[in-house]
Amino acid sequence: MSALPATMTCVEIKKPGGPEALVPTTRPVPQPKDGEILIKVAATGVNRPDIAQRAGVYPPPPGASDLPGLEAAGTVAALGGGVSGWKIGDEICALTPGGSYAEYCTVPAPQCLPLPKGFDMLRAAALPETYFTVWHNLFERGRLSAGESVLIHGGASGIGTTAIQLAKAFGATVFTTVRTAEKAKAVRTLGADHAILYKDNDWAAEAKKLSGGVDVVLDMVAGDYLPRNLQLLKQDGRCVVIAVQAGATATISAGIVMVNRLTLTGSTLRPQSIASKGRMAQGLKEKVWPLLEAGTIKPIIYKTFPLADAAGAHAELERADHVGKIMLTV
Repeated sequence: MSALPATMTCVEIKKPGGPEALVPTTRPVPQPKDGEILIKVAATGVNRPDIAQRAGVYPPPPGASDLPGLEAAGTVAALGGGVSGWKIGDEICALTPGGSYAEYCTVPAPQCLPLPKGFDMLRAAALPETYFTVWHNLFERGRLSAGESVLIHGGASGIGTTAIQLAKAFGATVFTTVRTAEKAKAVRTLGADHAILYKDNDWAAEAKKLSGGVDVVLDMVAGDYLPRNLQLLKQDGRCVVIAVQAGATATISAGIVMVNRLTLTGSTLRPQSIASKGRMAQGLKEKVWPLLEAGTIKPIIYKTFPLADAAGAHAELERADHVGKIMLTV
């Protein structure tokens, strides 16, 4: 352990606010507890929950770092007690409970994965948050299977670009909503069968016309989208809510749910147990890592910023012109 520096550079949230609230600072290097791995971070992704945390509306779970950052790739710098299967210097990527806007970050060992073969640190760091989220919600909760159809809202986002590729790789027909014609073109390249511009028309009517109904909806909007999503579902359809960008409340018809035997479910990733995230990691390693290694699917990286310019990265994400992920390199 003696080779580790005493302090590190990291980015903290000075007080809740806009991107300017993110300020580089120096802190002690964290020590891994039992069951944890200390990662020397090479790259980390910027995600919507980071913006929510910066704004003061998404506090870290008890015991987690107050620093933002929900994913990382890097090398194993130290091992906590009882950790097996990894050694110092191993290349690793991980879903972090927080704290990855930093040179070093601790992570529970079950949430760590090896880099897919042929991946560099930047591309590996773009995987955990979106791939864990999509795997859990689209396949575990939504039970999407080959031959089914899915509507993915926000197709050009980090989650959207991941969900489109995975749904196609597992044999589904993909409908998606996007804001602009450029984004529509980009998501079609990734495999979306139909891209609907939600700003210019009634996306729900358009989706109904094109699909005749879908088996699964992946909803990151909620609010007034929710009743329309339920109306689009076929019998035994599943709507999975993963974010509430249009608000957390909606009025829905219980009649539609009963008559069509619908399932309305959802989740957030961060508060789930380490065991649950470990199960997701194993599913990804078995079912998804081979697809990444074969080049069947890939993370889409839009722009990269240095860690010290985390504020610039957040401003970029909030502009919403991106297709894919915005990343920080350490």
